[in-house]
Amino acid sequence: MVKMNQKTIKNSATISGVGIHTGVHTNLTLVPAKANTGIRFIRTDLEGKPTIPANVDYVFSTNRSTNLKIKNSEVYTVEHVLAAIVAEGIDNIIIEVDNMEVPILDGSSIQFSELISEVGIQELNERKKFFEIKRKICFTDPESGTTFTAIPADNYQIEVEIDYNSTVLGIQTATLEDLSEFKGNFASSRTFCFLHELEELLKNDLIKGGDVNNAIVIVEEEISDEKLNALAKAFNKTDIKVEEGGVLNNLKLRHKNEPARHKLLDVIGDLSLLGLPIKGKITASKPGHKNNTKFAKYLKKIMMEDNKKTPPEIDFNTPPLYDRNKIMSILPHRDPFLFIDEIRDLGKDFIVGTKFVTADEDYFKGHFPGEPVMPGVLQLETMAQAGGVLILSTVENPENYLTFFMKIDNAKFKQKVVPGDTIIFRLNLISPIRRGLCHMHGKGFVNGKIVVEADLLAQIAPKK
Repeated sequence: MVKMNQKTIKNSATISGVGIHTGVHTNLTLVPAKANTGIRFIRTDLEGKPTIPANVDYVFSTNRSTNLKIKNSEVYTVEHVLAAIVAEGIDNIIIEVDNMEVPILDGSSIQFSELISEVGIQELNERKKFFEIKRKICFTDPESGTTFTAIPADNYQIEVEIDYNSTVLGIQTATLEDLSEFKGNFASSRTFCFLHELEELLKNDLIKGGDVNNAIVIVEEEISDEKLNALAKAFNKTDIKVEEGGVLNNLKLRHKNEPARHKLLDVIGDLSLLGLPIKGKITASKPGHKNNTKFAKYLKKIMMEDNKKTPPEIDFNTPPLYDRNKIMSILPHRDPFLFIDEIRDLGKDFIVGTKFVTADEDYFKGHFPGEPVMPGVLQLETMAQAGGVLILSTVENPENYLTFFMKIDNAKFKQKVVPGDTIIFRLNLISPIRRGLCHMHGKGFVNGKIVVEADLLAQIAPKK
């Protein structure tokens, strides 16, 4: 399998426009980000410039768009810009917005895709991570009849079918066989709605930023001159009419199956909230934001369960993120009690570290010297040291803090660790770090098998 590196953009770029639902004017700036940052929104107009990760855990509403929220910070209609970012293979980027809704622009992703092309893409010196579909995964929403199926594939593929029982739209399908097709064949596909939906939105003042140029309006019945005049007034237009094919106004379809292509675009944007690019084929019938994000949550649950059982992949031909010298700049431990040798990966809620078990370790002189075995308590201590780096990475000037472990639960030792073994530790947060308290679950792997695991509770405190 070809190894790929993470990507970001080369330079910052700004685009402006109104939000289709709120009507607010927003300046949106794409900003390069370092490896393992992920995709994040920042509300630059709010005090403290709060960050909202593009993650399905923060979805709070899917009413006609996908909307994220942390505490009092919200950002609406994120799916179109996310689709453009994911389609370009970008893993790390900051999306700064100075208002509550992403600009709708022309109702598609094309202007975001073009903006990314203008600034260029930069490869980072860190391996790209994927969520690889390794078995058939099925999801059904009984209420709507929406279905999703994921099967293994060498790349990200999507097939979408839409069926609104509409004589105008009929049953439409769209297929993307590789993300390289997105910009040319899908990015320009605009959002759409039916006339009766539009009238309801207008009635309830829920489409403040809409006009006839950023949404396809499907008309299924005869429309009176009175309704046409009312729509013309609402959109401040004089030439509202129904074109051949049942499309309102003078907007010309860019593709015969543009609605299906746009739904595929939405699927890409919404599933990006999984947090990792997907390697596999997704087939969706009757997708929509509500069920797209439900499926993303379902996939994330599977991903987290798989992560618990699967050892991290490490390329030992590449330098570590932290070697022992850098670890000692964070942790107060020193030989002979510094056990963790490397930090190989580090995110906001996880860390991966390694321990090279050698025959000259001091404890082997007295712990079963005839048949040396690494003591289980020292395996836990090594795991705890990796966890300490994770905790201290969340504060400025970590060298000014100490980590104290308060509790170890559910510790299990599953096989012997002997000289020559390499233990790969992965620790994941069980809950967010609050008031200096960190609750983690850790596992240690040797040759792909779990040798030790435990739940750890720790607290950081300033040095006296």
